[in-house]
Amino acid sequence: MKLGLILILASATLLPPRGRAADFQRGAMMRVGTLYISPDSASAKLGEIDRGREVIVLETSGGWVRVEANLTEERTVSGWMLDKGVVRAASPNGDKVLYGEAVDSEDQASQRHGRRGAAQDAMRLYYRVAEYFPASSLAAEAMYRSADIRWQIEKADVSSRPSAKERDPFLREGMEEKYMKEVIKKFPGSKWADLAAFHLIDNKLCGDWQGASKCPEKEADIYEKYANEHSQSPAAAEALYDAASRKAALIEIYKTEEQPKKSEEARVKAIALAQKVVSQSAQSDWGARAQRLLYLIDQHIPTYGNATE
Repeated sequence: MKLGLILILASATLLPPRGRAADFQRGAMMRVGTLYISPDSASAKLGEIDRGREVIVLETSGGWVRVEANLTEERTVSGWMLDKGVVRAASPNGDKVLYGEAVDSEDQASQRHGRRGAAQDAMRLYYRVAEYFPASSLAAEAMYRSADIRWQIEKADVSSRPSAKERDPFLREGMEEKYMKEVIKKFPGSKWADLAAFHLIDNKLCGDWQGASKCPEKEADIYEKYANEHSQSPAAAEALYDAASRKAALIEIYKTEEQPKKSEEARVKAIALAQKVVSQSAQSDWGARAQRLLYLIDQHIPTYGNATE
């Protein structure tokens, strides 16, 4: 047997079988950890483990732990690190620690000169809260906030592509729905599930209406349906307004298509939807925007296109 193969087999025996990972403690990093080849800070560095990355604790030695760590989505490395900043499922207040670190990372991401990669850190940290502490009062919101950050990152990327201007949704790449659907599945009936369902509408919207009635017709129906089925959702007023604004746009679009009857029907429907927003959410931003929309319609001021008096 060749020496190289002997060394590979010998090193493999030092690691636990992958199928037995459940026998060891899982943890998530709440700080950046440095991975070393041996339990000595003077030894060679193998890499750094970012916030929210998962580690599997294989053994401990003094103030050190040997872990198998996901340095990236594709790269897993085994090595030693100081036993600091690893939050396990059994860690006291572990859910609050991870959640707090996620909030701090999200705040960093919102700052102009915030920490690089902070949004991705927050996304991973929030998810670990729900994954490790499913019974926590923070679990549902944490899973939603993780999915929301991922959605925003992907939406910015999708919107920057030429296909974003395609009229029909199936002609462009949408956002990954897996994580929003996970929120709905694990926390049904919660406001976080309602908000996740609202996000999913994005993938059904047209990139550009191109002045035709097909898209705003369909989108108005989608938003109104959502508002009816999720009447207690924090996004219900926004959905009603979105439906009303599309009906208002159809007033002018139908005129260009020489459909005066449908134009009048759209006007009546837009008014009804906008009034519903005002009556249900008068003190909200959506209530104020709906009041503005009613004014525009009443004054026969077009809300779509280049029509002028």
